[in-house]
Amino acid sequence: MTDLVLVRHGETVWHHDNRYTGRTDVSLTERGRQQANLLAHWATHAGLTAMWASPLSRAQDTAKAVTSAIGLRATVDDRLTELDFGEGEGLTGQEMAARFPEARQAFQADPVAFHLPGGEDPVRAAERAERCLADVVAAAPEGRVLVVGHSTLHRLVLCRLLGLPLSTYRTVFPVVRNCAITTVRWTGTGRAALIEFNTRIEETR
Repeated sequence: MTDLVLVRHGETVWHHDNRYTGRTDVSLTERGRQQANLLAHWATHAGLTAMWASPLSRAQDTAKAVTSAIGLRATVDDRLTELDFGEGEGLTGQEMAARFPEARQAFQADPVAFHLPGGEDPVRAAERAERCLADVVAAAPEGRVLVVGHSTLHRLVLCRLLGLPLSTYRTVFPVVRNCAITTVRWTGTGRAALIEFNTRIEETR
């Protein structure tokens, strides 16, 4: 089995207003860089055998801090890119409710069946993420792999690997902290085992 350590990138400039950040390439804040450095310190004693990352700069910059600390370079894979939020991209929940109230209400009731207008189908996003993680496992059987990615995609793929309905990703996993540790143990097929979820780095020292 492979331990997949799923980590959301550090805080970004859109974090304060809780804006939906999908494919837009926003940068880390100073706090986000500090979080990445804490992750890098954690990585020095984490026993990592490989690292994969989303191509978006907020994930890349987070992964680069780990590379600087332990020399482990990330395999960049487009399948780890965050969900495309369509017309909701860059907006807050309140702004969406003002612009397209019915669609926003439907999304809140079932974010998979009624994903945001013009956005990516969450089912397909979960499928691409699962295929990527299966390739990670195949490349590092019995390894411990850091996967630097994004909040919504990680929640979707967690539901898929654990056999939970995708439509529950916002309620079962309501918050994913920046640079917190979530570990799943997986063979590449069947259901995974959740080892830890959303653990602050300070708690892992």
